[in-house]
Amino acid sequence: MRNLLCHSASPWPCWHSARASCFVQACILTLAALPLTEEARLLAAETNRPEIARLSRPSSGLEEELQFLQEETMSIAILHEQPISQAPSNVYVITDEDIRQSGATDLPTVLRRIPGIEVIQMSGADFNVSARGDNQPRANKMLVLVDGRSIFIDVQAEVFWKALPITLPEIKRIEVLKGPASVIYGFNAFDGVINIITKSPEDMKGTTIQAGGGEFDTVTTSLVHAGTSKNLQYRLSIGQDQTQKWRDRSSQAFRAQKFNVQTTYQLSAMSRISLSGGFLDSNKYDGPIVDTLAVNQEPTLAYVQTAYERGSFSLRAYWYRSDQTGTIPTHRALKNFFVTDRDGRTDFRQIWDSYSLETQHSLALKPHRLTYGLNYRHNAVSSNLLAQFSRADRLGLYIQDEWTLGETLQTVAGLRLDMHTEINPTYSPRIALIYRPWPNHSFRVTGALAYRPPKLFETNNLSQGRFPAFFGLPPTTLFGSSNLDPEQIISYDLEYQGWFFQHRLRLRTALFYNHLSDLITRTTGASPLLFINDGGSADIFGLEAGVEYLATPWLSGFANYSFQKIGQTFSTLVRRGGPRFKANGGIRGEWENGLSGEIAVHYVGAATYPLNSTFANPAFLVGPALNPRVGSYVLLNLRGGYKFFNDRAELSIAAFNALNDRHQEHPLGDVIGSRVIGWLTIKLP
Repeated sequence: MRNLLCHSASPWPCWHSARASCFVQACILTLAALPLTEEARLLAAETNRPEIARLSRPSSGLEEELQFLQEETMSIAILHEQPISQAPSNVYVITDEDIRQSGATDLPTVLRRIPGIEVIQMSGADFNVSARGDNQPRANKMLVLVDGRSIFIDVQAEVFWKALPITLPEIKRIEVLKGPASVIYGFNAFDGVINIITKSPEDMKGTTIQAGGGEFDTVTTSLVHAGTSKNLQYRLSIGQDQTQKWRDRSSQAFRAQKFNVQTTYQLSAMSRISLSGGFLDSNKYDGPIVDTLAVNQEPTLAYVQTAYERGSFSLRAYWYRSDQTGTIPTHRALKNFFVTDRDGRTDFRQIWDSYSLETQHSLALKPHRLTYGLNYRHNAVSSNLLAQFSRADRLGLYIQDEWTLGETLQTVAGLRLDMHTEINPTYSPRIALIYRPWPNHSFRVTGALAYRPPKLFETNNLSQGRFPAFFGLPPTTLFGSSNLDPEQIISYDLEYQGWFFQHRLRLRTALFYNHLSDLITRTTGASPLLFINDGGSADIFGLEAGVEYLATPWLSGFANYSFQKIGQTFSTLVRRGGPRFKANGGIRGEWENGLSGEIAVHYVGAATYPLNSTFANPAFLVGPALNPRVGSYVLLNLRGGYKFFNDRAELSIAAFNALNDRHQEHPLGDVIGSRVIGWLTIKLP
């Protein structure tokens, strides 16, 4: 019998509604209204197991398997698969169905539905993603991975969200961890970790073609072919993306082409080796918009990775390159001010190479599971905005113990030592206590500490601010600093998860407290300017709550709410800003006749962000001074689709910001409007 329901990734309890008989549909609807048998109740309550619960119907003479909502499994929090209720951190999962049903052309739009995730769109290309009140232009505190491989650009501490090295159809799920995770991931896992997990060649066997196009000259196309040959599995993909600027429909914001290949060879039943690589070439990237700058660039990204796995042992090595050319004009609201290199040029060239080696091993010593490993990374960068060719080395050693004390209690404790070329060694601990007093209910409390080291542009910068000759002012010079301390976060997190109504509704609530200190900023005023640690601190308190519900086999929904309060003594541009209130909700339907649809709404409260003092100086302003406060907004996203050709093809249409609530998400950002786009997806054997 084909599956009628599947356990979802959050925040949707998802289902795959297969073509099933009317008899089976009637059974499901009847069981939804009647109490479960004691056998079924016990099976559905086994949340310690990743399998979906099953109910046998002996009266029919056949074993009918009816699937109920069951929690997702993930690996991001602890480096091996386990149910979310056993994770030592706050974790949400986005599935490929969530991405498909959203109709989105970028992942930050999909991530908005997770409570506590902060998304700021600055332009048609520039997105900033972080968590729990700690977002900013050129966000630098959320580690982003693809299949466990970092795509974080260390030299500038940023992520090119529109220039991801994979196409949307290749994504299997996205695991999102909120809270510090340096204990296993090292530097930059400050506010959390986002791991984009791709489908295996077996999952995508055949050829998948997807094309989308719509307003603002938006085009998104991809072609993926995957297959197997004896012990070899392979997947190849090509894609192209482009869109125009929100502020100018006639000017391009982003355009890129990408290619990827992934191969895996099964050496034995227990071991395998893989080789993958790819590149992305962009001839336009509008961003980042940060401080007084609105960078225009053409980044080219490339990587090669090889990995070996055998049982609980893994070894991975990869090379990652970012080759960026462009110009560094000041923000369009400014005049009479220019940022240049030491020779007065406003164009730049930056080449960054990163070489990484990672290994890990786990031992099952019941009632303990011990995981240990190391990470090494070498960064090298050349740029006309740096004082010299620069290098940095990082080495991390970690150990983690999972101790199961009976059926109801588990502790997870870990410690990591990180060494860095330019700072003293740091220690990142995490300890979590998970308590499951009853089936389907769990409580967790976690304490963790993490760091973000100075980036090479903060330690080796050499750039200048220049003025027109009639000002009679000499250039100001910004130097890097070699005596910076790493940024630090101390975090405490309390979470509850519970299942109700025969595993058709899940409730999640969380309380958190984050203490931020030593954030890196720069001096202001007379030259020379230097990077320094702000001597202040910030305390961010918050609450998150949400539900996911399966109403019928074809209808599900979600709703969540988050609140945060920021108290701080920071006095520079690192002052934290963000909305106090956010709410998300949505419903999704998928019917037997091939029709499907989703309605998702996001409310984001007003927020105030720090701005450079230049934006308040009439001598440098094109118009009036910028308001550091942005108003609240409502983002309504709609999608409808129809599957045909035995589910091998689908036509859909999606509306982003369907209410056309024109808004800014940051004072320096574009005014975001609405956009309609159509999609065609075809799957061939």
